Amino acid sequence: MEITGILGSPSATTTINGNQLPAPEPKFAGVINNDALTSKPWWAPRIVPPKQAPNVLLIITDDAGFGVPSTFGGVIPTPAMDRIANNGLRYNNIHSTALCSPTRAALITGRNHHSAGFGVISEQSTGFPGYNSIIAEDKATIGRILLDNGYATSWFGKDHNTPAFAASQVGPFNQWPTGMGFEYFYGFVGGDSNQWQPNLFRNTTQIYPFEGKPEWNLITGMADDAIDYLNRINQTMPDKPFFLKYAPGATHAPHHPTKEWVEKISKLHLFDQGWNKLREQIFENQKKLGVIPQDTQLEVWPTSVLKNWDDLTAEEQKLYIKQVEVFAAFAAYSDHEIGRVIQAVEDMGKLDNTLIIYINGDNGTSAEGGPLGTPNEVAFFNGVAVPVADQMKWYDVWGTEQTYNHMSAGWSWAFDTPFTWFKQNASKLGGIRQNMAVSWPARIKDKGGLREQFMHIIDVVPTILEASGIKAPEMVDGIKQAPIEGTSFAYTFDAKNAKEASKHKTQYFEMMGQWALYHEGWLLSTKVNRAPWEAFGAANPDPLNNQVLELYDLNTDFSQSKNIADQHPDKVKQMKKMFIAEAKKYQVFPMDASVAVRVVAPRPNITAGRSEFVYTYPMVGLPQGDSPFLLNSSYTITADIDVPEGGAEGMILTSGGRFAGYGFYLLKGKPVFLWNLIDLKRIKWEGPDALTPGKHSLEFDFKYDGLGVGTLAFNNMSGLGRPGTGTLKVDGKVVATETMPHTLPMILQWDESFDIGSDTLTGVNDADYKPPFALTAKLNKLTLKVDRPQLSPEDIKKLEAAMRDNKASE
Repeated sequence: MEITGILGSPSATTTINGNQLPAPEPKFAGVINNDALTSKPWWAPRIVPPKQAPNVLLIITDDAGFGVPSTFGGVIPTPAMDRIANNGLRYNNIHSTALCSPTRAALITGRNHHSAGFGVISEQSTGFPGYNSIIAEDKATIGRILLDNGYATSWFGKDHNTPAFAASQVGPFNQWPTGMGFEYFYGFVGGDSNQWQPNLFRNTTQIYPFEGKPEWNLITGMADDAIDYLNRINQTMPDKPFFLKYAPGATHAPHHPTKEWVEKISKLHLFDQGWNKLREQIFENQKKLGVIPQDTQLEVWPTSVLKNWDDLTAEEQKLYIKQVEVFAAFAAYSDHEIGRVIQAVEDMGKLDNTLIIYINGDNGTSAEGGPLGTPNEVAFFNGVAVPVADQMKWYDVWGTEQTYNHMSAGWSWAFDTPFTWFKQNASKLGGIRQNMAVSWPARIKDKGGLREQFMHIIDVVPTILEASGIKAPEMVDGIKQAPIEGTSFAYTFDAKNAKEASKHKTQYFEMMGQWALYHEGWLLSTKVNRAPWEAFGAANPDPLNNQVLELYDLNTDFSQSKNIADQHPDKVKQMKKMFIAEAKKYQVFPMDASVAVRVVAPRPNITAGRSEFVYTYPMVGLPQGDSPFLLNSSYTITADIDVPEGGAEGMILTSGGRFAGYGFYLLKGKPVFLWNLIDLKRIKWEGPDALTPGKHSLEFDFKYDGLGVGTLAFNNMSGLGRPGTGTLKVDGKVVATETMPHTLPMILQWDESFDIGSDTLTGVNDADYKPPFALTAKLNKLTLKVDRPQLSPEDIKKLEAAMRDNKASE
């Protein structure tokens, strides 16, 4: 321990050995007599990090593959990342998990994503230790470790590591950033967010800084708040080091850049050439920069998956260019704002002793818009592909608040150059190979150098700990800690170690049944058997064994293009055995190849086991993961209200928003129930007359024609999204009846909440009202009754027979 000042004085500081967090309180060393005059006060020393511990700025962007940033040969300008690379090092061999929150759990814990409970995203969580989306208490985050060692810790932007079933104001908050060691949080909870009207929190309180500011955008708003935070810390306590995790929503859908940035990118005409030639251009840029070997091979364009650019119609090309220009603008805009944060560190005079780790992407570029792209990502998650002709309706507003947009997968393939496949594909480098720039002027002198050692995102935590001189704790809050599973790459900071062999020798990969194993340059991987947009079919029942195995020697095959499995059958067997051992060690079993099925599977949120919900008071902000789930069910919603003299209007109940959801409201005094079907169609029940003053009972009753989530036990999704008939009643009298030919099978808009008495963020029907649309009637009682279909013995027999027929036909 290092002590400064006079021990016992108010200004004394000390480092700690860090074995136990929080550090034990030191024994009082003053003197206590009967009176204060003859007693001697004594203050415990303030805990500080080791003397030379750097500030840490940890940056991670979203859904961006190897070929996105200019720093690694991309055509999208990323000067902030360029700056870090030119002032430090480029890394071309760091890996993710192939999906966002699993990567982020690994990033903040230094453990593999299954070890940290994040085998998949929380919205797909299941009741197994590797998949429950709960970071266990024996895996303290880097935020908690640095906090207890004297750092100021903060988290800005995306938080996709709070379980979807613990994201409400009921908590618990131990899995929120502030409960995991980050003193200050400014960001959104969930996988994606509308950047114009985000589901935004400061610590655990929802905030609305965008209200009344139509030009406000979270990318800038977040940078502003981070800069304000850093200056506040610096002015209050200049010698206190900071650890700031900076995680913008870019470039995850929706792609929401400002108009200024769209215009800047459009003027460059970067994408008029189409995706085939873009890919070739990026590939040549990468070789010129030296960030890939000169003998790297570029595989032929996958025409069985995606069309060649020249085979598209003129309308398709026009739409897809618009899609990608907005994506590129989002990436460039985000990098610019990251640059402002970096500049703020320099303006404070702290850049020299700040370790900046800038990771491009938490997985490969997303293809979740499918081959066509989409104006509404929620459509993808409900299994709907929007035809190009229909998408053109949004052409002029693409990327604005009117869209929840995603580009065509053709561009995604190009942005993963020189690799193949996408986000979600854990067996292909296009899904798991990221790149990174690192600077620390006080330590890294090999400016502009390239590092090619194999690394994984779990290596970041041990690197930060080694750089700061802080050890991983053995105990936190009395709980013995699981070992850190990553390997520090701090050795690569020194020029003398530029070509040293990687210290990270072995690494498994697994995501939704696709898997791989890296070992000392060899990569065993499963052949891709599902594109990311193919999420609704029957899952591979045996993802460990029902696979075509491929083998690559990455020492001589940088782009994973030469499958040599047939030449090395013994190596294939050996590495599969190694994968199984790693999978057992890190909680990968039971492996599950299902995708969409897991989204609607039950999990322990605050509605679990309940079929009736009663509300008597206005309330907003209940997230989708903690609110009553009405999809694939029959339900009745009853509102008892008092209408004042002069009539009433406003929202009674809504869930979701502009891009998918429902609303029960009074419009010019008339009762309305409306379903917004992914912004493509709206079905409306409306009473003919305005309600008279006085008490009224409004009821919407929906009868669902399907077997619902019960079919999922049979891996059969035919019971989801089925038709149903809705009936609107006023004081017991039927006033409107409509049949829905289909319903939403999977989700409403994830970043919009369940609101009573008003509507937050976006509305479900812009033509009828604008939020907040507060209810002017008095709400006495709101009751929801959900009747989830139950499988009868006859239903079970039919499903079992159908499954037998399907297997026979296969």
